[in-house]
Amino acid sequence: MTHPPQSAAPPVTGSAVPGAPGVPAQTAPQAPAPSHAPRPQAPHSRRTAFAEGAEKLRAAATTEPGRLRIIGAVLALLVVAFGAVTAWQSSERAAAADDVLHRSQPLSSGAADIYRSLADANTAASSGFLAGGQEPAATRDRYEKDISAAATGLVTAAANAEPGSASETTIARLNRLLPEYKGLVERARTYNRQGYPVGGAYLRYANEKMQTQMLPAAEDLYTRENARLDADYGNATPYPWAAIALGVLTLAGLGWAQRRDYLRTNRVLNHGLVAAGSATVVALLWLTVGHTVARSELTGSYDHGVRSLTVLYDARIASLKARGNENMSLVARGAETVTVGGKQYDTYYYAFDKDMTVLGEGLGRAERLADDSGGTAPVRSAEAGTALWKQRHAAARTADENGDYQQALAKVIGAKGTTGECFDGVDKDLARAIGHEQTEFRQAATSGRDAMTGLSVGAAVLAALGAAGALAGIGRRLSEYR
Repeated sequence: MTHPPQSAAPPVTGSAVPGAPGVPAQTAPQAPAPSHAPRPQAPHSRRTAFAEGAEKLRAAATTEPGRLRIIGAVLALLVVAFGAVTAWQSSERAAAADDVLHRSQPLSSGAADIYRSLADANTAASSGFLAGGQEPAATRDRYEKDISAAATGLVTAAANAEPGSASETTIARLNRLLPEYKGLVERARTYNRQGYPVGGAYLRYANEKMQTQMLPAAEDLYTRENARLDADYGNATPYPWAAIALGVLTLAGLGWAQRRDYLRTNRVLNHGLVAAGSATVVALLWLTVGHTVARSELTGSYDHGVRSLTVLYDARIASLKARGNENMSLVARGAETVTVGGKQYDTYYYAFDKDMTVLGEGLGRAERLADDSGGTAPVRSAEAGTALWKQRHAAARTADENGDYQQALAKVIGAKGTTGECFDGVDKDLARAIGHEQTEFRQAATSGRDAMTGLSVGAAVLAALGAAGALAGIGRRLSEYR
């Protein structure tokens, strides 16, 4: 029996030698990377859609089909932009011209009629008072008709006033003052019929309310409506320069494209581009001629209509004021005076003289502005009536200053040969002149508005046809590369 030797080492499994217990295995240090090794790069940022589109556009522009596509798109865009701007500017001016005809000028005339109705009612009230306790029925009817017309005019003005505007405030004030004035006039009539002198005080108070509060408010309303009318004229008459400039640019672009096509193909005409150019020329001519005619007619309606109407309204207002002051001078009988330049005058006679001066100057301007016999004849008749009125008033004033009140009263409100007849004649002549100028205004303003009728729609249709023609013309060239 044999035994292995004692010095033999135990068998070793594997090649690993176990390390010391509790000590982790150590890794060998690595050598640093060489300095010339490339560093890791950050990922590329994503390109924007605009940059990609620009890159594609540049790539397309290097080929003839790509260039043609770009040219076609630009030409179509130009034609459409021209049509859109033309339609926009034309519709704005047509709307402003329609406002001149149907809104602002009628409202301006309505405000003048409110003033005239109030002033004439005040004149009728004083005339009826001077007639004594038995007021003539015609005078009473005239007063009631004027008050009713003023109230109706205020309702119309209120319906067309902008909410919260100064005009709305003025109308509300007049609506509040009108019944107060009527109440004072009725008290004056009541006391006058009973023979009490206090009736004259009430009438003077009513006249003061009319002269210092109501008529200034009505004049302010008239001024504001005139300002609105001027604004509408300012919106209707300017040339559409943006549309005209864009139309010229569009024609230049179409002409350049046609010439480029000729130089590259020797074709004299490109039918699509010719159609686009023709549509653009028609739209541009329609735009230019239409606005030129509209501007001319609207300017004529202002120069020969609105200006004359303004002067005539002012003259009529002056005549109404003069008649009211003439009557009130006999009602007050010297109770109210004014000192001017150290000299004392009867308040109402002094105001009468100022009003007659304004009336005479207004009639002179109206005659110069009248452009035909239909406008001149009534103004000249009014001038003759004003001259006669002054003569009769001078006689009545002389009688009043000499203490002959009854004779003065007979010369003012008597049956025949009175200043009242002169006033009525002047008022009728001015009404005829105003009617004539209103007709001239309406005719010219209607012609101006009609000159732009259909332009906005026509421009849009022509622009669509022009854009289609431009695309068709370029498309014809593109088909040659397929």
